[in-house]
Amino acid sequence: MPSDRGGLFGPLSGGSRADAELSDRAFLQAMLDAERALAVASARVGIVPEAAAAAIAGACQADAFDPDDLGRRALGSGNPVVPLVRDLTERVAEAAGPEAAARWVHSGATSQDILDTAASLVAFRALGPILDDLEGASRAAADLADRHQATVMAGRTLGQQALPTTFGLKAAGWLVALDEAAAELERVRRTRLAAQLGGAAGTLASLGPAGVEVTRHYAQVLALCEPTLPWHTNRARVAELAGALGTAGGIMGKLALDVTLLAQTEIGEVAEPSGEGRGGSSTLPHKRNPVGAVLVRAATARAPGLVATVLAAMAQEQERATGAWHAEWEPQAELLRLVGGAAARTRELLEGLEVHPDRMRANLEATGGLLLTERVAGVLADPLGRVVANDLVRRMAGEAAASGRSFREVLLADSTVRAHLDEAEIDRLLDPAGYLGSASQLIDRALAAHRPRRG
Repeated sequence: MPSDRGGLFGPLSGGSRADAELSDRAFLQAMLDAERALAVASARVGIVPEAAAAAIAGACQADAFDPDDLGRRALGSGNPVVPLVRDLTERVAEAAGPEAAARWVHSGATSQDILDTAASLVAFRALGPILDDLEGASRAAADLADRHQATVMAGRTLGQQALPTTFGLKAAGWLVALDEAAAELERVRRTRLAAQLGGAAGTLASLGPAGVEVTRHYAQVLALCEPTLPWHTNRARVAELAGALGTAGGIMGKLALDVTLLAQTEIGEVAEPSGEGRGGSSTLPHKRNPVGAVLVRAATARAPGLVATVLAAMAQEQERATGAWHAEWEPQAELLRLVGGAAARTRELLEGLEVHPDRMRANLEATGGLLLTERVAGVLADPLGRVVANDLVRRMAGEAAASGRSFREVLLADSTVRAHLDEAEIDRLLDPAGYLGSASQLIDRALAAHRPRRG
């Protein structure tokens, strides 16, 4: 089950506002909310007396129960619902009398109904701050894309400089990915987090002919989706949540990796927000480590294994599982915690990211114009033919790299090139800002797609 994560390492991978919804007490309250909703829903259809439902609802306060004690006693039944129902029944009996209300506690439900419903509630509540932080990160990425639409930098493929691009387009790529991750989490939250009510074998037998109606009211009280059928061993909903969280983690991990690479000393094109003690080294006073991006990468690197555990648990026996269901609880809570921590740090990272256009421009010049070989070859293809032009430019690029001369110098010294290109044309072709293709339009498309979310 979820646990309060503090100590030496907990705040490094979590530590977001989502953590408040993932504590043991928060999960316990979600289980009690499910018990309360069951009593209220049953009262609405006339199965449980109104006074009894009110008494049960009044007793469903997490502060009255001890999560540690429930966890120890759960060993006897394999889940904490059984000892919780016992304690809740005693509490209701003390408050309202054994015959007045206690007999209706947990009526019509099985342990998995309460625990699955509680897990849906916990996920719904934790996704609130996670989505808020993802939206904040998206807004920051949009601002970077807009502000740096014309900030030229080297585009890199396989770790090498490839063609000119803009930092605005890189930020727009982050923006679109973040928006897509948030949209999928929103979809799961809105349409897939469901109440669970099926009784012992998914037939709702103990509720008689009112079972479906009770389920409808149960979901309404909880503000969760109403499933078509009980989903005790159909774990598609749980898998979709895990997959959406894993995808969001992967997107933030990629973004953080970009930042760590761009922040390397030899590149220095961006830097994380500075602050007292932030990014420091235990032995090297001069260092400014990209600690936020590092922690995002560390948290999100753990997500795929947790997703795999949830997916591996999908094959569950017949009407109730023998262990696979139990294997979901902690991975799901840990996924929410890790992605919550990553979302909070990604937002902070992007909102304070320092961009250094001068370093970007200097790095563009590091290869002496070789980033524009494609452009030069394309122009020479008209008079020389594509194959001949490519071979010529490839030879001259190798000559420039081997001799230490700039690509411009080699081009100016070649008679074949000079027969078709004068010095002014060569200089025009070697201007990185003139070979950005549709970068500006692509940024505009990303910003336009984001505006409805921002509004």
